Amino acid sequence: MRIFNLGAGHFRTLLLAAAFLAPAAHEAAAQHHDHTHPQPTPAATPKTTPQPSPTPKPPTEEAHGASHHAEAATDEKDRQHDRHGEGDVGQPALVGDPHAGHGAAGSPMTSRDGSGTSWQPASTPAYMLHKRVGDWTLMFHGEAKIGVNSQGGARGVTKFESQNWFMPMATRKVGKGTLELRGMFSAEPLTYSGAGSPQLFQSGEVYQGRPIIDAQHPHDLLMELSARYTLPVGERGSWFAYFGYPGEPALGPVAFMHRASASENPSAPLAHHLQDSTHVAFGVFTTGFAYRWLKVEGSVFNGREPDEDRWGFEAGAWDSRSVRVSVAPNANWVFQYSYGFLKNPELLHEGDTHRQTASVQYNRPLGRGNWATSLIWGRNREGHGGHTFRLNSYLLESTLNFADRNYLYGRAELVDKKDILRPEDLRRLGYGEHAHPQFRIGAYTVGYVRDLYAGDRYTVGLGGDTTFYSKPEALDVIYGMNPVSWKGFLRIRLGGRGAGRGM
Repeated sequence: MRIFNLGAGHFRTLLLAAAFLAPAAHEAAAQHHDHTHPQPTPAATPKTTPQPSPTPKPPTEEAHGASHHAEAATDEKDRQHDRHGEGDVGQPALVGDPHAGHGAAGSPMTSRDGSGTSWQPASTPAYMLHKRVGDWTLMFHGEAKIGVNSQGGARGVTKFESQNWFMPMATRKVGKGTLELRGMFSAEPLTYSGAGSPQLFQSGEVYQGRPIIDAQHPHDLLMELSARYTLPVGERGSWFAYFGYPGEPALGPVAFMHRASASENPSAPLAHHLQDSTHVAFGVFTTGFAYRWLKVEGSVFNGREPDEDRWGFEAGAWDSRSVRVSVAPNANWVFQYSYGFLKNPELLHEGDTHRQTASVQYNRPLGRGNWATSLIWGRNREGHGGHTFRLNSYLLESTLNFADRNYLYGRAELVDKKDILRPEDLRRLGYGEHAHPQFRIGAYTVGYVRDLYAGDRYTVGLGGDTTFYSKPEALDVIYGMNPVSWKGFLRIRLGGRGAGRGM
């Protein structure tokens, strides 16, 4: 008997209902006062004692301006008000400089900063450590998930592994604007073995001259080395320029490892290569304008997939391009649409890809927790060998932090896959040697994490999840009737009950 055999129409209806109706039922009235910080300011010494809750208090004022440091200017009255609260514990930052309003012990800072130049809801918790050094504000993000990954069915294997990343940032005022330097590093080339982390139905990139199938590739040691300069334009606008080598172009939603809705899930989405796979591009230039709740930006970049040498820099023509429009009507919502042209992205198959993505991100701070949800659509139109392939993906994911230490998360997705069969599989199923059959795959994950320790500098949690699948019957002989996968892991994250406070 087949489980979770949902049709695409019913699944899309379920996604829309869950993502829009449920959050809307709990949404507070939108606030409409801009609250931005045009430059980092030294934090005052906290005078209050650490509080027991790791959850930010809901912000009392909401920013509609640009996301990153000083992406919008305020009038002098707002500046005086902002500066009066800078350094006061319990005053979470919103859109401008997320480090000016340092969160209290027990209150993670909040920020609209996402990965690359993307926006996320301004009320999203930002777990980090930070420190003032002269004119610079230094920030440190990072986490590692270490545990057992057991993929079920005939194609499944079990491995001990770790997903991990570390991200230092530095910000200071330069002239009339703000400069931000950012790095991101991963030890996954060491903590993954072979082609990467086992994951049924996953595909993308290359290992030892063959496409990676049923595994998520490791990220490069150097995931981002970038600089951005943001200049206020008028009272509520800003212009910015971003350079990354590597970096992330203006294409897709916030990358999955930075989305609050996926914060506890150790697995990459099966839809990764139709939605946010360009987050490690070796050569990116992005520029754009933001005004209050609207941002428009465009990028030129190297759209080629990274090769299997995960340790160094890569070179390639900057012949891909993208454009993205983001709308943030209040502190809890962000909508984005993006389009990108990727020139010959695949290493083994010549041909261009046209990618479209659209997403809705919702975040709601709770009394003793936080609720983050994302609904994402991604579509690739790929040309290979004179053929055109149209692949769609639909993803709904959510993470609920409740009673301080508990995290319940889930993900449901439907994804069109065309390269999950090896040559021997094609022969076994009666396809030609050069065939690229498409299959619609469903993956449904539910998981839970419990914080074992939550201190001022880091948190440690223990968790696990289970994933079920839907697939065409033709794949039963390859994957088995009803494969089930599970993971158990220890999660270590910088920041915690004292997230947002100084080092």
